[in-house]
Amino acid sequence: MKELKISSLLDLPEVAKSVLDFVAHYKIVAFYAKMGAGKTTLIQEILKEMGVRKPDGSPTYSLVNTYDTARYGEVFHFDVYRLNSLQDAVEAGIEEMFYSGAVCFIEWAEQIEELLPDNFVRVEIEVNSNTERIIRIIEVNNRKG
Repeated sequence: MKELKISSLLDLPEVAKSVLDFVAHYKIVAFYAKMGAGKTTLIQEILKEMGVRKPDGSPTYSLVNTYDTARYGEVFHFDVYRLNSLQDAVEAGIEEMFYSGAVCFIEWAEQIEELLPDNFVRVEIEVNSNTERIIRIIEVNNRKG
């Protein structure tokens, strides 16, 4: 586990780089936090660190935004908050995207946790104040075995 602290938005680029360095060999990164904690903001900053010039906002209504990067290949940014069931996720093809070899960032991963592969990174964002966040990065390995 790695723990990082964000005291202001000025810390975001360095924290995004640290998150990306830590999760570099994983393809699935699941984000857990309350509404308004900064999941989308952190993912957008990580995407910038990956070479995406202008990342879209949260894919709340479209479910997934897709990016092509020179170094990391295809990247999916999911927001599954509005899904009503696991079946909705399966019908949308999310599970296939998880196993496509693309990097996947998932907001509200608790909604579809049963579909996540055995090995992924869990990123927890804890809100301490209006500007301060604690980021915990946890490697999850072989959770089903």
